[in-house]
Amino acid sequence: MTSPLSIRARLIWGAFVVLLVFLAGAGWAVQQAYINSVRAERFARLQTTIYLLMAGAELNAQGALVMPATLAEPRLSLPGSGLYANIANLDKNEEWQSASTLGLNPPFQRTQAPGQWHFDTVLVSQAQAGEAAGATRAFLAASYTVKWTVNDRAAPLVFSVLEDKAAFDRELQAFEHTLWRWLGGAGVLLLLTQSLLLRWGLAPLRRMAQEIQRIEQGEQDRVDGAYPAELAGVTHNLNVLMAQERARQTRYKDALDDLAHSLKTPLAVLRASLDAPEELPGMVAQQVARMDDIVVHQLGRAGASGAARFAPHLALASILGRIRDTLAKVYVDKQLVFALDCPPDLTWRMDEGDAFEMLGNVLDNAAKWAHNKVAVRLWVDGKRLFIRVCDDGPGFSVPQTVHARRVRLDEQVPGHGIGLAVVRDLVASHQGELAVSKADLGGAQIDIVLQSP
Repeated sequence: MTSPLSIRARLIWGAFVVLLVFLAGAGWAVQQAYINSVRAERFARLQTTIYLLMAGAELNAQGALVMPATLAEPRLSLPGSGLYANIANLDKNEEWQSASTLGLNPPFQRTQAPGQWHFDTVLVSQAQAGEAAGATRAFLAASYTVKWTVNDRAAPLVFSVLEDKAAFDRELQAFEHTLWRWLGGAGVLLLLTQSLLLRWGLAPLRRMAQEIQRIEQGEQDRVDGAYPAELAGVTHNLNVLMAQERARQTRYKDALDDLAHSLKTPLAVLRASLDAPEELPGMVAQQVARMDDIVVHQLGRAGASGAARFAPHLALASILGRIRDTLAKVYVDKQLVFALDCPPDLTWRMDEGDAFEMLGNVLDNAAKWAHNKVAVRLWVDGKRLFIRVCDDGPGFSVPQTVHARRVRLDEQVPGHGIGLAVVRDLVASHQGELAVSKADLGGAQIDIVLQSP
């Protein structure tokens, strides 16, 4: 499979095609305009020649055509000069031809109504023109028919002039060569200039690719260069993604280290209980439950997605409603009242699993300790999300223990006893803050503040 063209190659080839089409179209338009201009100028000169013939033409008393010995246009007197003239007297069935037609039989045009000019390009074989057989020969032709009146007598005269088209073609060829030579040179210059501009314009992309390569090789840990506005967002997002990935890897490593460290104690207790077989069943059950708590806690920490800049906006009101319905069934014997204060349109960039884990653990802890009521309020202020959960239970005797590692906060209440520790790690992974205080309801108040990713 062939690799795709680079952006620079695509732009250069695209510019080449567009420039080629543009120059071809512009050159063709200029060439056609010049051809029409030169052709019009040539026909105007033929028309002037006819006027000169009309100025010299006379009819005698018998109505015969009389022309002067010399003409104002010297080319008409030079045989084979390329300019040929003919005057036909249709009444007398006579015609006059210029001396330039000597030995030739030019194809003069005579078929048009009186008072009308006729311009055309005539193609004839050289044999028809009175020359040796060969290729065709082209003439620019102009003719005019007039009723010539002398002594109350009118005679129809047809004035025809031909000019060899070879000089016209040579002039066009010279112009075409000059035009396309200059356009070609301009095209090459424009392509070179555009290549240099593209090289300069794409330089930030090359620098970014080099920085990313150095990151892959471990020579640097983020994209540090200053880039144009079009790439600044990309570099910022790359840095955010790399920071999130490093934080996730660090979280995995810490979770594994903590798991290994936490499991040493229950394993040592089990090993020591081997010497007391009568205490072994109870000790095994106790330590297995403890290890289960440890594993669940560390899996919760390791599985936290953390602040996700590219996560979709999550509606938190529906999450709260589902958690409330679940806890109402779990603690149905307590007949708890859940007061939820969350705008239905409140959204936040967060993984759905993190939202359930964070809100679920906090509400579960409040419901576990509450006597009758749990109050929850969510609101957004600027770029921060505030979460406040209150209950009317006994509260925390030592709120600072929430921030201690591996401390069980609810030893006398059934359950894993690790919910708030998981919440603490989740909040930390979202670059947030968690605070514990006494609520107005009399129990505990947990405040969580999350920063916008």
